[in-house]
Amino acid sequence: MYSKKGAEHMEDIGLVLEGGGMRGLYTAGVLDFFMEKNLYFPYVIGVSMGACNACSYISRQKGRNKRININYVHDPRYLSCRNLIFKKGLFGVDFIFDDLPNRLEIFDKKSFNDAKERFIITTTDCDRGEPVYFDKNQCADEEIFEVIRASSSLPFMASVVKFRGLNLLDGGISDPIPIKKSIKDGNNKNVIILTRNKDYVKKPFRMKFLANKIYYNYKGLVNAMIHRYKKYNNTLSYIEQLEREGKVFVIRPKEQLKVRRIEKDKNKLTQLYNQGYKEASQCYDKLEKWIVG
Repeated sequence: MYSKKGAEHMEDIGLVLEGGGMRGLYTAGVLDFFMEKNLYFPYVIGVSMGACNACSYISRQKGRNKRININYVHDPRYLSCRNLIFKKGLFGVDFIFDDLPNRLEIFDKKSFNDAKERFIITTTDCDRGEPVYFDKNQCADEEIFEVIRASSSLPFMASVVKFRGLNLLDGGISDPIPIKKSIKDGNNKNVIILTRNKDYVKKPFRMKFLANKIYYNYKGLVNAMIHRYKKYNNTLSYIEQLEREGKVFVIRPKEQLKVRRIEKDKNKLTQLYNQGYKEASQCYDKLEKWIVG
């Protein structure tokens, strides 16, 4: 498949990665299986945890995201209420985007920068409530961590990230599954990795009062949060249509999820990672045929 002939079939195929917090261990398992098979898509777009997973995928570091999100989940520097009190975020930003990639789970910057894959990171502009996309090739060496930090900064749990004159938060607020962006960028076919079971329906936002109180300066953000459930559910319907037309290949958890967005049970997280790896292996033959078909 990965002869010159096989490589031709990979042109104009995008890989779209949903976020979902710790549910992203499912995606980590899928991507680790892809790496074992030397399966790399020419275009990758990720949101929040999806963007974090994409970094290790593009840098060819199998197992890195599994180690980070399981081995350090009980480390208060990584995830704790103490961070929320003293550092204004549930997740320890300095630990995650400095200590981990530079000292503990070294991020292979050279492999990442040398990779030919195009990588797009999705964030949300808090002022307009609209998605802002950043291309890896348009970010300087250290800027990539700032952008991924912004994409992963959940409202109520993290501070607004100021970058290039913009006020940014989690990309999943404005574009939770950026399939339309991938198509707009020229990808006629897309592999989509979701972190919710089939038939999941997002419920309306119930924290409007709190959102208005905390983000009174960001009306666009509040509006995006209020209407996010509609955009998410409409996007799922659109994906189902594309799936019927054979334009997307969707990989999503088959077994019922037991992992929450913020999950600290190592056994559950390990099971979810294994589930992603196993389910990717189970559908791999079908995926190969879809790619060359």
